[in-house]
Amino acid sequence: MKRKAYRNSPAFVLLAWGAFLAFLALMIIGLITLKEPLMVKGYYFMASIGLVSSAFTVAKVVRDNQEDEERYNQMFRAVDMDRDQTSQE
Repeated sequence: MKRKAYRNSPAFVLLAWGAFLAFLALMIIGLITLKEPLMVKGYYFMASIGLVSSAFTVAKVVRDNQEDEERYNQMFRAVDMDRDQTSQE
């Protein structure tokens, strides 16, 4: 039976999530200690959430496009190989 293989090691996943949570905590601490009205803090908070969520989305889109490109290339390599074999016969 085949074991499921992940692209990233558990240590790298821990590092990625740990860094994300650490910087999220630092951002929240910075907003809490900011000496500005609540309206300004809210604006910074909304901008930060938007940047984080769009960063996740862009990373997913780039990864999906690369995977699709690889699949597309594999599919047409297989078609070309089939064509070459039938033309040689």
